Amino acid sequence: MNTPKKSTGPRLIQCATPWSMMQYPSPGKEWSLERKMTEMKAAGFDGIAAVVNPEIQAIAQRLGLVMMGGFDGSKVSSARKQIIAQRDLGVHYMNVQLLDHDTPPAVAAKLAVRLIEMSDELGVGVHVETHRDTATETPEKFEEIARLFQRATGRLMPVTWDHSHFAVSKHILPQHYSARLLAWPKLIQHSSLFHLRPFNSQHCQIPVTNGRGQLTPEFKDYLAFVEDLFTLWLQGPKPRGELWTCPELGMSHGYHVSTNPHPWPDAIRARQEYAGAWRRALKRAKK
Repeated sequence: MNTPKKSTGPRLIQCATPWSMMQYPSPGKEWSLERKMTEMKAAGFDGIAAVVNPEIQAIAQRLGLVMMGGFDGSKVSSARKQIIAQRDLGVHYMNVQLLDHDTPPAVAAKLAVRLIEMSDELGVGVHVETHRDTATETPEKFEEIARLFQRATGRLMPVTWDHSHFAVSKHILPQHYSARLLAWPKLIQHSSLFHLRPFNSQHCQIPVTNGRGQLTPEFKDYLAFVEDLFTLWLQGPKPRGELWTCPELGMSHGYHVSTNPHPWPDAIRARQEYAGAWRRALKRAKK
């Protein structure tokens, strides 16, 4: 099972997603799943982020990749089956997108409580994602769900942090990223999962590079936020263990703009830049 390993210090785990590799290297010659996962390993990723099935598990085991799972959070009964299926394949951390955009926070919080209780019972680490078109899509909805969760359980809600949706819903400018998006320090430090989707104030996904190997100004702004995010997490309660992340760059649902470079080479570059941000954050957190 992909449980956190003992180490001499905090460790950053970076998992690629097959979503970054749709229509790559071309729409008519998209790589097979095995080729995709082989390329993830070759690019230096630690693992894969996906809804894990036996095929993914077999390839991951052969390549030495860890697995970050996920499931749909709409019904307790179906969630239980999906959690058990992935747990039995060796998955520990799983992401869940909670219900719908128009679900009342009280209803969503009740389901979140049941899902996290189930997670504890089954011995895994389910985290609730901040995500568009779900009950957590805006800061206000998320805060109320987290508040009701804590009132019901006496504990903090485990959260998969994807700050891109909050940034766009509030049109937050780069100079305010950290002040406004790191406004939940205890919840952020309590998390073990981050989805690191590069954003700006108007777009949930911006290109990492200009297609010629140079970082875009928008990604540089985002990278400064990531360093602040890592630093905040590292300053949390000790000991810090592993932080599991996914450079969340994808092709579908309107995230990728046709004039942008393909997400896969950008995801590779993002992994490298996040590793650098992690090293800088480790130094800052020790001061």
